[in-house]
Amino acid sequence: MDKHPERIGRKLIYTGAVVNVYQDQIKLADGRVENWDFVEHPMGAACVVPITEDGQIIMVRQYRPALDRYTLELPAGKRDSLTEDTLITAKRELGEETGYTTDNWQKLISLKTTVAFCNEFIDVYLARDVVRTKGQDLDPDEDIEIKEYSPEWLREEIYSGRIQDAKTVAGIMSYLAM
Repeated sequence: MDKHPERIGRKLIYTGAVVNVYQDQIKLADGRVENWDFVEHPMGAACVVPITEDGQIIMVRQYRPALDRYTLELPAGKRDSLTEDTLITAKRELGEETGYTTDNWQKLISLKTTVAFCNEFIDVYLARDVVRTKGQDLDPDEDIEIKEYSPEWLREEIYSGRIQDAKTVAGIMSYLAM
């Protein structure tokens, strides 16, 4: 079996509210030692593909500072604890971000969002027959608009490159492949 790279050291560079940043020392197969960046997202997250009774998909529009623009995404959010079941997270985030709910849930896929430097995982759920039962319950720093879109329109937005968020692309395309 071929020798593979081996982590021989890890230094915490930054501790944040959502992620921690490390610098890893990696010994390569040829013996050289390199520094690699690693972003730890310890909580993980859940994402929801919410389908209305008439087949529309509920999307959220919000400003993303990392891109310095608004994005169109599926509702999603991080777990409240390391042990929280991601289905609980999905139900909470759907309600908070959109005011919609349902009893019809199905797990679609599990993702590792950026494997080159981050360990974030997101479980993606399908929520069928969603209905609005309340208003949004947003965090103080959230400003989220919600709107219904046809799956076909969203597919075109993905293929045109206007929707690029990985969890959103994976969730919608997984749903469309069913």
